[in-house]
Amino acid sequence: MDKKENFKEFISNHPELLNYIKNKEMTFQDFFEIYDIYGEDEATWSKYFKEQGDDLRIKELSKVLKNINMDSIEHHVNNAQKVIGIIQELTKKSPDVVSTIDNPITKIYGD
Repeated sequence: MDKKENFKEFISNHPELLNYIKNKEMTFQDFFEIYDIYGEDEATWSKYFKEQGDDLRIKELSKVLKNINMDSIEHHVNNAQKVIGIIQELTKKSPDVVSTIDNPITKIYGD
């Protein structure tokens, strides 16, 4: 295979590079010149692949956020707040219990 055929195969194996061409950030000629000098060196191409990877992560995150049911989240938050309120009520000390605990001697001797 000649260098052009290898480059065509490289581009077909990395379709994310086509986004740069579609966005007019790069041309096939630009990519071919990089390929001609550096070949398929990972370090050279990583910046083009990394940016695409970041875009994919953002797209995946937006899909997840779109699928979140806000009514369901609100329902669960309200339930959690109710449970916390009940726990707080159960753990509160009544005034009689507090005075008995704070001053046990005065309760015994009536001072």
